[in-house]
Amino acid sequence: MSGRFDRLSLDRFTSEDKALGIAAGAVLAGAVGLSVLNPLAGGRAAAETPAAAAAVAEQGTASHASSGARTVKAERASAAAEARREGFKVPPHAVKPAEVIKLAKKQVGVHEGKGGMTKYHRWYVSTPHAKETAKRDGGFSVKEYNGAQWCNMFVSWLGAQTGVKNMGWDAYTVQHANWFKETGRWGHTAKPGSVVFFDWQDGSKAGIGDIDHVGIVVKDNGNGKITTIEGNTDNAVKEKVRDKSQVVGFGYPDYAR
Repeated sequence: MSGRFDRLSLDRFTSEDKALGIAAGAVLAGAVGLSVLNPLAGGRAAAETPAAAAAVAEQGTASHASSGARTVKAERASAAAEARREGFKVPPHAVKPAEVIKLAKKQVGVHEGKGGMTKYHRWYVSTPHAKETAKRDGGFSVKEYNGAQWCNMFVSWLGAQTGVKNMGWDAYTVQHANWFKETGRWGHTAKPGSVVFFDWQDGSKAGIGDIDHVGIVVKDNGNGKITTIEGNTDNAVKEKVRDKSQVVGFGYPDYAR
């Protein structure tokens, strides 16, 4: 739960930012394509009757709309492919907390394999973001993530699989928490789907630099405790009940309402 890789998104531009920018460009390109109508050929238009001219204009508009729709579809497909290259299963979109919690619950019981490896390690190492964080934190090889502490890789994987906006990706809990704070997504209220950061020694009195562990909030139990799902807990994904006094703070992804 603690160790070097718990203390290892990138500046202000995350993988979500990149994928969202591509998707936004695709939609904009499609919108522009649908909004511009090709002019009729001068000689032909002048020789036709008003009714015929109107028919030609309607046909041209329909043809262009069809072309624009194809363009939008192609651009969206391109955006989806780029999102997959970044490490997302699906492009970032409006996701409700219940969707992330449901996926997290399905992971309960997943254990480390040989060498401490999990599918969360393999996913993280496969992403371009792993190279960026490795460079940011000392320039080591991404292979060093294999078998490392993986609670934050688990949380990052949940965001990538569901396409949550601004979940953030990282392997170091401190860096991830700092990113939430720097982007105005940090607080002290437990909410379903929020990313919860723990310090085992000083708990809520600790600072971000003291964070040891991270998980996902399932619910606030209303009695000073929260139910969570966490990776790298006794070498597995487990559902836990934690005292709020152990919590340093919460990160809030941009969930759909």
